[in-house]
Amino acid sequence: MTFRETFDHDAGMSDTLRDKLMQVSTATLTTALFARGLRNIFLQGPQRLRPGPNMVGPAYTLRYIPAREDLDGLDSFEDRENPQRKGVEECPEGAVFVIDARQDATAASAGCILATRLQQRGCQGVVTDGGFRDTPEIAQLDMAAYHSRPSAPTNLTKHHAVAVNDPIACGGVAVFPGDIIVGDNEGVVCVPAHLAEDVANEAIEMTVFEDFVMEMVKSGASTFGLYPPTDPKTKEKFASWRHQNGR
Repeated sequence: MTFRETFDHDAGMSDTLRDKLMQVSTATLTTALFARGLRNIFLQGPQRLRPGPNMVGPAYTLRYIPAREDLDGLDSFEDRENPQRKGVEECPEGAVFVIDARQDATAASAGCILATRLQQRGCQGVVTDGGFRDTPEIAQLDMAAYHSRPSAPTNLTKHHAVAVNDPIACGGVAVFPGDIIVGDNEGVVCVPAHLAEDVANEAIEMTVFEDFVMEMVKSGASTFGLYPPTDPKTKEKFASWRHQNGR
């Protein structure tokens, strides 16, 4: 089975899973994944252009290698098999378009026209470890967008698109097609697809407990024995708080 076929099977993530991941932070997800032995799952570099609700969806990927002058002229866009344009036109509804730009933001990974096309296709967001051009316009889209910094030069000056929906590296993280990408206003985390349901459930529980802890700390409580809950009384207080607050 190819990676594209795997993605096609996984693309229809359940509404229940999506709703859970919409409620949790990338910080909480990284802790839940760390408990399972995964340390390198937070994309280093990409930042959100404009704050908003969580971005959640299966990864659909584009990979760049360094550009070469005899191949990467403006006429290359005449080819309907150009992986950048082909990827934008084939990205499934509900997916997150993730771009491997080799952490090189000296040329754009994409611009507002392609980002707008992704939005119109129902894409949940676009992420690159490089840069975008037209960033003021991209920031105004309803779709979430993450990059490392603005970059006006066309992608052709530095990037040659070679593959769509293959395994990539983005922000130093291995991203496989169909992995669940979650972004918040802090950054982006890649959740392996086979762990997503369990991790989402644990993250929901962690979020409830952290809400309790924050309320206790704001009321003057010490973190000793509270966070983490090493004092047995903490668990009793949490159970009572949860019952009172319907959580």
